[in-house]
Amino acid sequence: MADQPSPIPTPDAGTAPMNPAWARVQLARHPKRPHALDYIQKIVEGFQELHGDRHFGDDAAIVGGFGFLAGRPVMIIGQQKGRDTKQKLLRNFGMPKPEGYRKALRLMKLAEKFQRPVLTLLDTPGAYPGIDAEERGQAEAIALNLREMARLQVPMVAIVIGEGGSGGALALGVANRVYMMENAVYSVISPESCAAIIYRDATHAAKAAEALKLTGNDLLELGLIDGVVPEPGGGAHEDPEGAAVALAAAATHALDELSQISGPELAAHRYEKFRRMGSFFRE
Repeated sequence: MADQPSPIPTPDAGTAPMNPAWARVQLARHPKRPHALDYIQKIVEGFQELHGDRHFGDDAAIVGGFGFLAGRPVMIIGQQKGRDTKQKLLRNFGMPKPEGYRKALRLMKLAEKFQRPVLTLLDTPGAYPGIDAEERGQAEAIALNLREMARLQVPMVAIVIGEGGSGGALALGVANRVYMMENAVYSVISPESCAAIIYRDATHAAKAAEALKLTGNDLLELGLIDGVVPEPGGGAHEDPEGAAVALAAAATHALDELSQISGPELAAHRYEKFRRMGSFFRE
């Protein structure tokens, strides 16, 4: 892929037009797209990373710690992909294992103890499906995060900054406010896997992406997210500073609103918000 794509990549001459959903998928996966640590470096002051789940070890696919966002103390947790081969292997290509989710939950509980809001940055193709992760309770770790995040009595904001892949992303996404960057995607399955199941052919990924309704505008219309954070022209990778400013503004505005709500009300709001998803009634 070219280093400088247009906001909606254009097809080669003689090919069928690329649908907008598949174009967003390509931008969400762009190799130069800002990752969680890139945003943290730009918008969080005094970031102190914390490590380990206190059960097995430290998972570099999830990073988190305390810092200051616009002068407000926050706990920020993000899923981190690698940039070069060495970093990709260290971060397991952004696919967390159970110890990563347990570390994230430990940090969120710590934030609740000290009454600090939580900001999560979602960017993963999905939770790691390897046998070692399954042996250590991958599904249980994700399920526990979903339950406990619903109960936390502090403001919670989640922003999908790249790929929001299935339960691997949702395990950090149970928040009072859920936003997506303009060229991010959020879905229960990757387009390639969906195409392999539905069409018996992974090459139909573009068609599957359109059917999955995985873009920010699609999910906003369906009521699954609360807003779309605009990106600079061409995508966040072309102006990381501008993308960071927009992300910080969205997070700060949400936290300003949520800080006026009591802890029990925040938990109740979060619970009801997710209970309503997927319910559609017609007269």
